[in-house]
Amino acid sequence: MTVDDDSPTEAENLRPDEPTGTSKRTRTRRWIRQVRSRWRAIVLAALVVAAIGLAAGVYYVQYRPEQQTDAAAADSAKKAAEDGAVALLSYTPENLTGDIATAKSYLTGDFLTYYTKFTEQIASAAATQKQITSSASVVRAGVAELKPDSAVVLLFINKQSLSKDNPTPVLTPATVRVSLTKVKDSWLIAKFEPL
Repeated sequence: MTVDDDSPTEAENLRPDEPTGTSKRTRTRRWIRQVRSRWRAIVLAALVVAAIGLAAGVYYVQYRPEQQTDAAAADSAKKAAEDGAVALLSYTPENLTGDIATAKSYLTGDFLTYYTKFTEQIASAAATQKQITSSASVVRAGVAELKPDSAVVLLFINKQSLSKDNPTPVLTPATVRVSLTKVKDSWLIAKFEPL
């Protein structure tokens, strides 16, 4: 058997820190140790990334929504519910079109659609024909539920009505559950449910 002069010998294939008599088994063990240490580093890096991801998830799921539902957000939702309820329940026959338009500016979604049909088909004719004047005031209000994009506010309302047939004002207390939805940074009424 002849040895080619250009082919490296076994001693040349070894790393400089390996002694020349190193067996194949010893080299395999070293290689396995190197692979294990690399995998440990990879697993450790993956655990660090997972921990950072978990921390970011907790922030976005728990902490950030709490910031968006602070006292200022609750006050804003409560004020929108109060103003919207007063606009919905207050009108005069002389300014009925303007009063309805003002009330619509506080509404959104299916409730806006319902209110539009109701006022066009029933309420406008009745209010004009019977000369009904109605005014409402909020006695108490409280936020029952608050999320970043929705809220529920309970209102205690006094509604006063008079008409051509009954010129003496009639005071009617009412409790209303108002569901709000945030649309472009404004709270709008999505449901208006008397209790």
